[in-house]
Amino acid sequence: MPAPVLAPPAAEIRPTDPDRTACFALRMDPDPSALARALEPFAKRGLVPSSVQARLLEAEEELCIDVRVRGLTRQESDYIARTLSTIPLMRQVLTSERRAAPNRAAEELAA
Repeated sequence: MPAPVLAPPAAEIRPTDPDRTACFALRMDPDPSALARALEPFAKRGLVPSSVQARLLEAEEELCIDVRVRGLTRQESDYIARTLSTIPLMRQVLTSERRAAPNRAAEELAA
């Protein structure tokens, strides 16, 4: 019996937007499982956030989580936002985006 041949994983085929960073501002009930639940939709899609910040606002009794993910298309970030809004502990989901600044050196060479 021949030995099994291991192959590298298939190349990622999902569309990306390398100049776009999707930003998610989440407000959740303060619960020990809240942070894990907030990150689960990203993990399920194989995404690693470029930034995650979490703060407990005791006065408002609210957990604030900010997540940034580079390369997401608008369609994919909208889908993730809808998924996040269905989490039982979620109070609010706000999204925004950041675009990479144009490379001035490349623009000057093209001119």
